[in-house]
Amino acid sequence: MRAKTFINNSFPDVNHDIDNKDEDVLDRVPHERDYIFTANSDSAFTDNARFLELPSDFFYQVVNNGEANYRDGAQYFKGVLLERGSSKYIVISSAENYFETHHETYLKKVLLIAVIIAVLISILIIYNFQKYISKPLREITNKVKEISSENLHLRLDNENSNNVDLKELVNTFNTMLDRIETSFETQNNFISNASHELSTPLTAIIGIADVTLVKPRDQKSYIEAFEVILEQAESLDQKTKALLFLAQTGFNGKAQKFDKLRVDQLILDVQETLKKINPKNQIKLDLNLLPENPMKLKVNGNEQLLHLAFSNVISNACKYSNFADVIVSIGASENNVWIVVRDSGIGIPKTELQFIYDPFFRASNTKPFEGYGIGLPLTRNIIRMHKGELIVSSIQNQGTTVQIKLPFWEGSTRVE
Repeated sequence: MRAKTFINNSFPDVNHDIDNKDEDVLDRVPHERDYIFTANSDSAFTDNARFLELPSDFFYQVVNNGEANYRDGAQYFKGVLLERGSSKYIVISSAENYFETHHETYLKKVLLIAVIIAVLISILIIYNFQKYISKPLREITNKVKEISSENLHLRLDNENSNNVDLKELVNTFNTMLDRIETSFETQNNFISNASHELSTPLTAIIGIADVTLVKPRDQKSYIEAFEVILEQAESLDQKTKALLFLAQTGFNGKAQKFDKLRVDQLILDVQETLKKINPKNQIKLDLNLLPENPMKLKVNGNEQLLHLAFSNVISNACKYSNFADVIVSIGASENNVWIVVRDSGIGIPKTELQFIYDPFFRASNTKPFEGYGIGLPLTRNIIRMHKGELIVSSIQNQGTTVQIKLPFWEGSTRVE
């Protein structure tokens, strides 16, 4: 649709015949205004320029060049020289820059909406970060702050977390707490039991020495006194070494090298060693539960420590069953190797099972047998070092079953 044409009637030289203009020249744009001036008088250019608020040079450019362009802010002017017979006319069209005044506004609105959407997305991301990362971390931090030497049994909960990294962090904390708890238990047991167990032979040594030195005695009396002192000193030495070894395995004060080991081979070595120590030991291997895949018999462990742990369990089974047959079974589950030691010995009273891991504790029915009550606590510490589990069940006068669970080998590592 054609826009209304503005004709300057205040000047006598304006052509009012707008309908006869060339259509190529008068292509319309929105808000266009057209002006036609005669080009015969130089003085009219000044008046026309003042009327349109255009520089006079614009008209001269149109006359000299046939056309000219001029821009005043968002307003554009286009001038063209037309000839009709002997007359010349200057046709000027002016229009507002529609693109600048409308599209720019539209683009600004779009940009503003985009910024608002970006801010909302950022807020959503921050909220999710707060929910899934920051908040769980604060909960872990607060939980760790609650744990002290008085409640080392507490553990961090990772069952409700969907974040793999957070689960790994929680598992690492819990593993560390396991080791710290074991260390504290061992050191506390060492302190509480050492004074009691070490004081007995020391008291005997001091007492016998005092009695012997009260008055001169014959050679036989001195020899008897020295024999008692030597016996008590040897007992003191054995208890001291046992306590120190128990403390060392619980605290894990030095690095232990872990390697890939075959459990069945280790059990065979233990069987051979115990047979040499005491030929009365009757150890029978049950291989019916061996897995078809030999890789399921491999664990990550320290050979010397595991050898000591298995030896303690099997030798106790032999001793407390009066050297009757002891059955050792080896099997595997989905993720673990199992060693089960069964005997038909004196068993452990039900009311005393809860104390079997206390250092120097010996069941009430073990008095006829030699021992210090160190083997089972020491074994449990070793199995814990290997991330395993020790399970003891017993019925008095029927026998005891000890189950040892160790995880499959996952590659060589070092426990620091």
